[in-house]
Amino acid sequence: MGLRFSASNLLLSLLFLCAQVLSENLHDSHSIPSHMNHMDPSTMVFFTLKDLKIGETMPIYFRKRDPSAYPQALPREEADSIPFSLKQLPYLLQFFSFSDDSPLAKAMEGTLNHCEVPPIDGETKICATSSESMLDFVHGTFGLETKFQVLITKFLTKSATIFQNYTILQVPKPMVAPKMVACHIMPYPYAIFYCHSQMTENKLFGVSLGGDNGDRVEAVAVCHMDTSHWSRDHASFRVLGIEPGSSHVCHFFQADNIVYIPVPPYHD
Repeated sequence: MGLRFSASNLLLSLLFLCAQVLSENLHDSHSIPSHMNHMDPSTMVFFTLKDLKIGETMPIYFRKRDPSAYPQALPREEADSIPFSLKQLPYLLQFFSFSDDSPLAKAMEGTLNHCEVPPIDGETKICATSSESMLDFVHGTFGLETKFQVLITKFLTKSATIFQNYTILQVPKPMVAPKMVACHIMPYPYAIFYCHSQMTENKLFGVSLGGDNGDRVEAVAVCHMDTSHWSRDHASFRVLGIEPGSSHVCHFFQADNIVYIPVPPYHD
């Protein structure tokens, strides 16, 4: 196929896959509020607009990984030369030398399954196998001539704590975003971004957070105002104790997520 993964790059990708599959539920027990011990900490990113106020404290999960361990991004030509479909999974496992019953194989299967689920009403989505295809999706959503801005959650301090109470330190900053594209990195041997955009109303915010241990985070958060078409199995409904369509749902973006918003045109 013309594609050659170096041993070091494949090893880093494997380490990332293992981290995605095996460590999401591992946490520093000293940093977790006792009343949340019964819940998967990785789901603790959801809230509602009433929580979005200065001085509010809530438990939040922010995963932290070495960027050098992320899967390599492939050029479009190389990415397009590799099948990317669930029906090709047996071939792909052989291609990457993963055993059928390994956690790595399960992670790949989960990603391919997720990518093949049809979009909900009012949503467009893609699993981008290259940076070029991700940018094509962004341009297709905003328009070819529209300039855009990239938003990410940033850690201002370094620590190993991934789940703790955070307090909102400043008045959350609303961002003008008539449209947005959110891209989430998926567990796979090379970089795959699940990107989606919804036609329903969203409210985007920049939020300054302070952790109990002194961590500082400049987080990006979004509130989805219409959840009526979401699956009842969505983790947010379990965390917030609500039903689809009964309330909006807000969540913080992880630091390895990418959010694109169009830049408003300037008028003289």
